[in-house]
Amino acid sequence: MNEKYVPEGLLYGSMQNREYISSVAGLERAMREGRILEASAAMCDSDMNLYVDLGNVRGIMPREEVAMTRDGEETKSIAIITRVGKPVCFKVTAISEEKGMTVAYLSRRAAQAECKREYISELICGDIVRAKVTHMESFGAFVDIGCGIVSLLTIDCISVSRISHPADRFEVGEYIPVVIKSIDEDNDRVFVTHRELLGTWEENAAEFEAAQAVSGIVRSIEDYGVFVELAPNLAGLAECKSGVKVGDVASVYIKSILPERMKIKLVIIDSSAGELMKRKRYFIDTERVKHIDRWRYSPDCCGKVVETVF
Repeated sequence: MNEKYVPEGLLYGSMQNREYISSVAGLERAMREGRILEASAAMCDSDMNLYVDLGNVRGIMPREEVAMTRDGEETKSIAIITRVGKPVCFKVTAISEEKGMTVAYLSRRAAQAECKREYISELICGDIVRAKVTHMESFGAFVDIGCGIVSLLTIDCISVSRISHPADRFEVGEYIPVVIKSIDEDNDRVFVTHRELLGTWEENAAEFEAAQAVSGIVRSIEDYGVFVELAPNLAGLAECKSGVKVGDVASVYIKSILPERMKIKLVIIDSSAGELMKRKRYFIDTERVKHIDRWRYSPDCCGKVVETVF
């Protein structure tokens, strides 16, 4: 398991990390060993240099060392300002005495370059990795897959059940497992997916039985019916009912479960404004399984095939 090139924040509280950043001797040893460490960014000055909290040592991360960029590009100011108050990874590049104070010069860019070279460049489609949700837009979530290097998780890859915004599933700062979906080497981008970890239709449907009354979330309303999410990778269809709105928590009665048609027929008993907990159940042990080649969502008995081949 990769324990070195992890999303920012995972090293921060570790005993080994604390030992390295707690003294000048520890920082000197980290510099000699080329160790990647983490500490909190405390301030950004007018020149966009970051000051990192290292206790009695002043940690300075010059603007050009805050993030890995393409040749000739300058790190955007907003990318620097938004690091303040958060853990940042870095390598110690120099330690000196200045005006009676010990100053350590730090480089997040160097840590990211090593992460890319030693870890991310070795990943292949189907690999399962840890990620941290950094921010969200209507089209998807951006996730840190190692040392602050960001990948895009598009909204259609978050779950089979359709959602209106990634915030329906995630919180910023949440750590989640993801699968490497595609690698765009020309544009130096990695795309990830999440829905393949949330179970097949049959695995999710096995949690329910006909004649049960359960709760779900109204995800969409069409002319022909209302889609109610029973689990992130499972939705059923109910007849339209007046007063029901997208986002409502609905009490539903399960009329039938039809694997050969990959359908669950529901009757809405009642609905009200509110929100169920952001339920996620992973049907793959991501601590043990680190790669999948293929995932078939649809049952074998169903004529419609929904699958992902990595």
